[in-house]
Amino acid sequence: MRILLDECISPAVAAWLCEQGHDAVSIHDVQHGLDDATVLEIAVSENRILFTNDKGFGERAVRLRQQHYGIILLRLEDRRTPQMIQAIDKLLRFHADLLPNALVVVTERAVRITRI
Repeated sequence: MRILLDECISPAVAAWLCEQGHDAVSIHDVQHGLDDATVLEIAVSENRILFTNDKGFGERAVRLRQQHYGIILLRLEDRRTPQMIQAIDKLLRFHADLLPNALVVVTERAVRITRI
């Protein structure tokens, strides 16, 4: 799976995803301080699913109808790297085929997948 991690997610998560066989890039490796529109453009141009905990990307997809390849909103109470990896691992094991072109909200207790 091709993944772009927003700057709010540790680059260590990208390294872990690569170890799992995914093509994952952290926005930290691209450029710091990019605005949301530019981050989304990068994800779309590279056919990458965007992982973030910034609700603004959900608004861009739903209200503004901006093009995306998939947006995963990690709305975790505990945002430390091990907990992020645990949530992403579970998401990918059980829902990977549903992620492209969807808006997905992930919490510790649930996964909500919306096709936009």
